Amino acid sequence: MVLLESQIKLKTGDIAPDFELLGIDGKKHSIDEYTKYQGILVIFMCNHCPYVKAKTDALNELYEKFGDKVAIVGINSNDSTNYPDDSFENMKKTAQEKGFKFDYLVDETQEVAKRYGAMCTPDPFLFNNKKELVFHGRIDNAMKPDDTPTEKTMINNIEKLLAYKKIEKDFDPSIGCSIKWKEN
Repeated sequence: MVLLESQIKLKTGDIAPDFELLGIDGKKHSIDEYTKYQGILVIFMCNHCPYVKAKTDALNELYEKFGDKVAIVGINSNDSTNYPDDSFENMKKTAQEKGFKFDYLVDETQEVAKRYGAMCTPDPFLFNNKKELVFHGRIDNAMKPDDTPTEKTMINNIEKLLAYKKIEKDFDPSIGCSIKWKEN
């Protein structure tokens, strides 16, 4: 397990890179379909990472609290050939076991992760409904899987987005396992 901190590639105000990815629901999804919401939260994640597993309840809380106003989209970009726990079938199982109600998409080519500059799992990007980046970073301040959060960073930032308030700290790095890149 290589531990990484998210890095800046997309800057505040940059437009979300387009994608068309297969979801565990069997349908293709694009970033444009989510612009009907007031915000879009794209989270690069996977099934096996202990840092993602530790955020399962937080992800479900985000959906329960904001799912009618903010599209929440999980994207798994890990190489499932070398990491079978992250296969498409296991994505379906994980979503069912963890109670995910948000879209969970597979980025088989890893091109979407590269265009976003995603580095680790989880690596969340929050956009407004014009697809402009307003925040890139952590879900909360529990930076190790066993830590208990004392600040719900993403909830606070989504509330600011929905209230049309500026998010002062627009980059607050997430930390997690490195995305498992395919070997060329």
